[in-house]
Amino acid sequence: MSQARQLTILGSTGSIGQSTLAVTELNPDWTLYALTAHTRVDELAAQCLKYRPQYAVISTAELADQLTRQLQAADCETQVMWGEAALAEVAAADVVDGVMAAIVGAAGLEPTLAAVTAGKRLFLANKEALVMSGQLFMELAQQSGSQLIPVDSEHNAIFQCLPFDASNRLLLNDVRKIVLTASGGPFLNTPRDQLSRVTPAEACNHPNWDMGAKISVDSATMMNKGLELIEACYLFGTTVENVDILIHPQSIVHSMVHFKDGSVLAQMANPDMCVPIASALSWPERLLSGVAPLDLAASPALEFHAPDLERFPCLRLGMEAARASGTMPVVINAANEVAVAAFLEQTLAFDQIPLIIEEVMSKIPCEAASSLAIIQGIDQQARMLANELITKKFR
Repeated sequence: MSQARQLTILGSTGSIGQSTLAVTELNPDWTLYALTAHTRVDELAAQCLKYRPQYAVISTAELADQLTRQLQAADCETQVMWGEAALAEVAAADVVDGVMAAIVGAAGLEPTLAAVTAGKRLFLANKEALVMSGQLFMELAQQSGSQLIPVDSEHNAIFQCLPFDASNRLLLNDVRKIVLTASGGPFLNTPRDQLSRVTPAEACNHPNWDMGAKISVDSATMMNKGLELIEACYLFGTTVENVDILIHPQSIVHSMVHFKDGSVLAQMANPDMCVPIASALSWPERLLSGVAPLDLAASPALEFHAPDLERFPCLRLGMEAARASGTMPVVINAANEVAVAAFLEQTLAFDQIPLIIEEVMSKIPCEAASSLAIIQGIDQQARMLANELITKKFR
């Protein structure tokens, strides 16, 4: 890449956003157009002072005033905007070449769709946006010419292993099966009768990855892998039956692709999100990531085994939602977000998270996810029901 391109980072103060900034520091190929945050005004101010983007977006007018005062006091000319409309604006701006979609959860849906509709190269770290909008998301990308490059380590690994034609279009005819690897999280070997007593701090203490609280809990329940299964089906145009999940505690092999001739391609790297971020930002070329090279001779032995769906009922529920498709992925995502938030607030036990999700799934019928209005309506319905169940049953 000879000419610097403009990048918007949606969710720059989160773990993916921070890693993206670290990668851009090593490479001049991207310049920063906009950085956004929800409420972390001090962190966003520090990023603006360091990276000098043209725009910064935060969630409320009050926080925007606070951010503006901090930047003016430091003679920083970054312009401050606020609210959902501003997120969509910096994601879809004409001068923007690429958008890192790293807002956690359903909150990232609308600005991510704005980037897709505007035909941007989208670096997709927010799996929930695709999980919720599914086929609608993919159709919008096809209509606009938006290029979707996955940033989740597993989907980015698959993306790196798949073949492309001369026009950089995926070639899937020779693919027999996709394999998503999973570390199993911090409770892979914890006796099941002890799971009711685990704390948020223990659930967020992932053995291999440094992630935000919500995704860390999802990794501990393996709901993260259930959502990734749904994401993989949409991204790679496949079905649940053609996607396997393997527990791989070392997190060295990030995923694999089986081909019809018996060949298997795997992508390996040290477990650091800067690797898939650098791969995405530079595709089809390569950038420096700042991550130490993988030393297989010094790494632990690599293990693989099938997941225990009794130990990880959230993974089973993710598989069921993937098979149902339609609005069921919306339901499972919403119920999970509410249940995980309650667990982090210590109003719900860890082993009660799948109970809430399964009951919400059983009470909301699946329908076609044919419009954003339907998707948002089902999302709100599932959230209300999950909150009601938590209040009635567990408080």
